[in-house]
Amino acid sequence: MKPGISVQHTALPTRRFGLVRCDIAAILGFIPRGRWPRDAAAGDFVELTLRRPRELLDHPLQRLFDPASRRAVQAFFDNGGDYCQLFGVCIDSEDDLRAAASAQSVLEPLLERLRAEEDIALIAVPGAAYMRFDFTKTGEVTGHADVLYRELLLHCREMANRFLIIDAPRDLHGDALVAWLSQFRGDGNELYSYGAVYYPWLMKGDEIIPPSGSVLGVYARTEREHQPFGVVWPPANVPVRAVTHPSVEMTWVEAGELADHSVNPIVTQPGRGVVVFGARTMSTDYRWEFINSRRIVSMICEQLRRDNEWVVFERNSANIWKILERDVRARLDEFWEKGMLTGKAAGKDYEVRCDAETNPKAEREAGRLNVMVRLRPITTTEHITIDLRLGQSEVV
Repeated sequence: MKPGISVQHTALPTRRFGLVRCDIAAILGFIPRGRWPRDAAAGDFVELTLRRPRELLDHPLQRLFDPASRRAVQAFFDNGGDYCQLFGVCIDSEDDLRAAASAQSVLEPLLERLRAEEDIALIAVPGAAYMRFDFTKTGEVTGHADVLYRELLLHCREMANRFLIIDAPRDLHGDALVAWLSQFRGDGNELYSYGAVYYPWLMKGDEIIPPSGSVLGVYARTEREHQPFGVVWPPANVPVRAVTHPSVEMTWVEAGELADHSVNPIVTQPGRGVVVFGARTMSTDYRWEFINSRRIVSMICEQLRRDNEWVVFERNSANIWKILERDVRARLDEFWEKGMLTGKAAGKDYEVRCDAETNPKAEREAGRLNVMVRLRPITTTEHITIDLRLGQSEVV
């Protein structure tokens, strides 16, 4: 062999995942005891995977699902949705969902199933909007579905790339609607950035329907029309298809006031029809105020987790740290090139660290490997830190 210099690069893993999808929806419904399948018990569920509304209409089990869920499926596809999973959970009564203990018990089998379906990015529970609400003498408003919504928000945070669409409760308007949301979200911490509320309900001729099915379709359509990174675009200023008008007509001032209280208004716009005109989460934390801010970070978290799960069975060493730093930075460079992250050049406004400081001895002995990512999505003015933990406990 001739003398010379041989340069070898440590290879990046070949198991790099394709891009995470953010347009797949799950619609959750409930089956009362009188319609349970034979030998079913509370917490059991029926599941259908749908690519077009006709698949539900022709299915022999379609009558098990509540009317609100069936209508939401149709509205999802009418508004550009492509892939939907429909679940019907067996419950004894609405009371199963009102207390934390009973709600956790009846929902746990479903949530465990949803944990296995990592590609689901959007969730709605249209039937919950029909549940009652109570007024107190002090002006507080509490909904019978509040515990259910909190359990689902916790699930969305656990899964990172999952977002909950909430219908304004039926017949709750104006100050009462604002009072309910204020009571529900409390201090509006980060948990509430994983969900958004839409008002009012929609009319399809003489039929009134919760907006969540249509809004799910709007999210999916926005994502699909701006591939490969549709989460950059807020799902707002977008016409709603297959409806005739909102159940409540609002002025622009009224719509603006609702938006200021984190309720996303749906309005009639001359020449365009019915339009979603808000893109705010329920969080009062300014970093998570807008839906696309939350979903950009959520999508990046999930992408990095999937890309780098291969490391779980590798030796936690400085060599692996260097490979991870390079791999994560390469993915962030891709996101920056597509306009998801700020900075005049790749790497100028985001940081990746995987070293002895992020992986002290105690973490290594616990079987965890940590990568710190600091970035700023294009929709925010503040940097956000992501703690990517790989190993026995995978949390983003």
